[in-house]
Amino acid sequence: MEKKDVFRPFVSYNEGKNEYDRKERLEMKIAVMTDSTAYIPKEQREKHNIFMVPLSVVFDDETYQEEIDITTEEFYEQLRNTSQLPKTSQPSIGYITEVLEELAQDYDAVISVHLSSGISGTYSAVKTAGDMVDGIDVYPYDSELSCMAQGSYVLEAAYMVERGKTPEDILKRFDYMKESMRAYFVVDNLSNLHRGGRLTGAQALIGSMLKVKPILHFVDKKIVPFEKIRTRKKAIQRILGMLDEAISQGGDYKVIIMHGNDEEQARSLQTELSVSHPSIETAISYFGPVIGTHLGEGAIGLCWYKK
Repeated sequence: MEKKDVFRPFVSYNEGKNEYDRKERLEMKIAVMTDSTAYIPKEQREKHNIFMVPLSVVFDDETYQEEIDITTEEFYEQLRNTSQLPKTSQPSIGYITEVLEELAQDYDAVISVHLSSGISGTYSAVKTAGDMVDGIDVYPYDSELSCMAQGSYVLEAAYMVERGKTPEDILKRFDYMKESMRAYFVVDNLSNLHRGGRLTGAQALIGSMLKVKPILHFVDKKIVPFEKIRTRKKAIQRILGMLDEAISQGGDYKVIIMHGNDEEQARSLQTELSVSHPSIETAISYFGPVIGTHLGEGAIGLCWYKK
């Protein structure tokens, strides 16, 4: 299939394909599932019938399922008032199995998109649970990212399911999106990433000593420094410059601005983009409790991909 076929609103079939098989595939009921780190608001999940399995944050001995037991605002307030970095945990295989068994009552298949397997075992847990459940075909997908970059795959899957696409069509579209998907972010302090095991001690120490604002990104599914910049403002401008370069090479892009409890900065960037690139689609999202635990308050990020 050529790449342009991915964007067609209806499933196409080869000439001479068995008509019974075609009808059966179009009638397949497909669920879309993700985990809470996609940070798709509840009203949007309900609108598009997206199922969500939550990760959790643990303050002292109190466990909170993000997006369920604690809001992002409550999390950052609690984070400011604690000296100990909260822990994070993925959903258990048993919990995921129960969710899949419930979905199997009404669906034939489930497309399940998750945060990078390099920073969490959630994808692996879904893969294992999928092998244990009968009556439903489970298609786990490793976004190799997180937050609304991950959420973009989820919303695309929901859009395609609504238009009668098959799991194979959706996975092909995911792989096409991944070719152009980029995500960069800047944190105010590297200590959370180091304490949470997402950066080595040497990387964190050097960054703190030099008082730099490193741009971070995902490589081989893990968070690594991309470039060291002296100030937050210059770091953000560097990311915007990379976005400009991508857009200049052609294509219809969507850009998502993500923030760690700094909506004012996100809105300012969205306004700046509406002036410099009035034709591109932009959206604002956030770093919720689990990802906010590692990035800290004040983090800012941009991701973009070809629509």
